[in-house]
Amino acid sequence: MVELDADHEAWTAAQSETTAVVDGRRLDVAYYEAGREHGGPPVVFLHGIPTWSYLWRGIAPAIAEERHVIAPDFPGYGNSQRSDDFDRSVRAQTSVLADLLAEEGYEHVDLVAHDIGGGVALRYAAARPQHVRKLVLSNAACFDSWPVEYINSLGVPGVVEGWDDEEFDAELDFLFAEGAYGDADPAFVAGMKAPWQREGGRTALARAAVATNTNDTTCIDYGAITAETLCLWGGDDVLQPLANAERLAEAVAGEVTVDPLSEAYHWVTHDRTDAYRERVAAFVAE
Repeated sequence: MVELDADHEAWTAAQSETTAVVDGRRLDVAYYEAGREHGGPPVVFLHGIPTWSYLWRGIAPAIAEERHVIAPDFPGYGNSQRSDDFDRSVRAQTSVLADLLAEEGYEHVDLVAHDIGGGVALRYAAARPQHVRKLVLSNAACFDSWPVEYINSLGVPGVVEGWDDEEFDAELDFLFAEGAYGDADPAFVAGMKAPWQREGGRTALARAAVATNTNDTTCIDYGAITAETLCLWGGDDVLQPLANAERLAEAVAGEVTVDPLSEAYHWVTHDRTDAYRERVAAFVAE
């Protein structure tokens, strides 16, 4: 188990690797896992765009003290496969999640999800309502709330590839450092930037961006979701505003609590790490 708030090198060193099938292709999937010795359903953490499982560095290791936790890097992100020959959409990533969980044969799971990871969690919970016990959604892509214009622009052919190194670094800083509420933790910013700065990272980022498809969440049967749900939201987010959490509370069939965290933008796990960790730990422990 890595320590809370580990740097990205330590997080990467703690990851394992497996495979999952998407559209008939077997893809390499990196994941963080800890607490397997604990009973009960696993708590699965799902990141969004343009992050990776390192998003959960201040959350998952603490939950693993009492629960089995798993935090995959979706294909195309982090340390998972990034070749230029597979779909990275929310639909495809839901297939990844389903394949990973089916392989282990878990009867129930708890899902904690951010951004497009929320879209994945919602699709999974709607298709398998009996399988999802608890659902935590944070600033989640849902309904027709996404993609945001900036992410869309990154998918235009030639945009990301056309930046020089200095311009690319500045754009990544815009995403992560300037997207934080207050001063960003340098370790968070460095960790989020690292996968995209490796060879092939620019193409991977462009392909992830172009794979954002509103249809993947407008087609969800929200009324089929019966899991007890916590909308743990960065209350000051303008990308996925609090109104989306309130809309989710009206749409899903299960009991829903909307819990906005003040002084938090889209990167709520960074902006309010301690409060976020405490809320999630209490919710999944019930």
